[in-house]
Amino acid sequence: MTQHSSSSLPDYGSAVDWITGLVPFGIRPGLDRIHELMERLGNPHRRLKFIHVAGTNGKGSTCSFLTNVLVRGGYDVGTFTSPYITKFTNRFQYNGHDIEEEDLLRLANKLKPHVEAIAKTELGSPTMFEVSTALAILYFGTVVYPDYVVWETGLGGRLDVTNIVYPVMSIITNVGHDHMDRLGPTLEAIAAEKAGIIKPGIPVVSAAAQPEVIEVIRRKAQETGSSFYLLGEQFKTSVQSVREDEQIFTFEGLFRTIEGLSIKLNGAHQLENAAVAIMALEVLRQYQAMIIEDDALREGLMQTEWPGRLEMVQKEPRILIDGAHNPEGASMLADALRNVYHYGRLHLMIGMLENKNHEATIKHILPLVDTLIVTEADYHMKLNAEALGELIGRMREQSDESKPFELIVEKDWKQALNKLQQLTEGNDLGVVTGTLYLIADVRSRLLYNSDSEKGW
Repeated sequence: MTQHSSSSLPDYGSAVDWITGLVPFGIRPGLDRIHELMERLGNPHRRLKFIHVAGTNGKGSTCSFLTNVLVRGGYDVGTFTSPYITKFTNRFQYNGHDIEEEDLLRLANKLKPHVEAIAKTELGSPTMFEVSTALAILYFGTVVYPDYVVWETGLGGRLDVTNIVYPVMSIITNVGHDHMDRLGPTLEAIAAEKAGIIKPGIPVVSAAAQPEVIEVIRRKAQETGSSFYLLGEQFKTSVQSVREDEQIFTFEGLFRTIEGLSIKLNGAHQLENAAVAIMALEVLRQYQAMIIEDDALREGLMQTEWPGRLEMVQKEPRILIDGAHNPEGASMLADALRNVYHYGRLHLMIGMLENKNHEATIKHILPLVDTLIVTEADYHMKLNAEALGELIGRMREQSDESKPFELIVEKDWKQALNKLQQLTEGNDLGVVTGTLYLIADVRSRLLYNSDSEKGW
């Protein structure tokens, strides 16, 4: 674990290994170490315009909508998201393209002596996510200089290291039951953490739905003198038509109505994410003199893709992947399976992490499946397949809703995937869901027939 300041990282692989090797330092909420890092580097974040995006679900899709529309509108855009699905460089993008490996290596070598120096102080070593965040700021603030940075929080908001920035726009997509071990036991507590990204005088856009969550965000916006735009109040969508890979809708906002918009991402929740992105851009249009032509808006929305979320990765047999790793995500998946996709039998494969709200997540899926294959992600925090299988068995016995289904426990995710493909015949639908660590591996295997370089 100990690195020596004198040793520079020789190549991209070594740089990624060094950064991911900081994982044992864990997730340590607080901004002291990132402030120290930025101070040592000349505070490059202060010269950038950030659109800060927090929320339980939908952050990634919302960031993707924003990035695509802004790029098509003629702006240079940096995007920082997590976790990544295919490769470590996915997290740091400029105009939709990953950071070059040589840039990542150079910036990692610039960071390394500072990280090691801070590790020797009472602050302790910066974590993997802190170093990744610092690398993103260095990349955007000293290499590519984008007009806007679409900036996704890691966990929560208030104490998340991404909260070092002072944005031009704050977005809270929604608030649900996730990371309750770190963010608090109630929706109000979680909402207070997410609302921590709201800065004085900076507008905030949200699709929060629960009254107690809305109250927390509204109160924080009032305290900070921030304009608050809420889906269902200041803006809304009305659906014109829905079919697989196409949703056509009208956006109605405070400033104007835009008809005939289209997205190819599936699920009613993606309309919410699109609406949040549109409203954020409309507010920036009013207050930051942002110029986005309607054609660029339409094209950017329509061309937005987000891997691992309701993504059909194989046609024969039909295999759909969706990283529904919390109760709200599973509810959205179940809604899409009922209303968007047509199939004979439904075969579903799931693997989860040990710290998730398992029962509340799985209950949304049980009434729909004909076969449920329980497996394990290739990740150190995976939930044991037998334990998950036993939980599902108990839930099946206690449930009045679930129809009869076959339960298969297969620890090896590759074998589980083979079984899913074998079972999925003709008009059937195979679904892989749960933790994104499993989704990343399955996606890589089906699309590229290779192992992914997945992770946080």
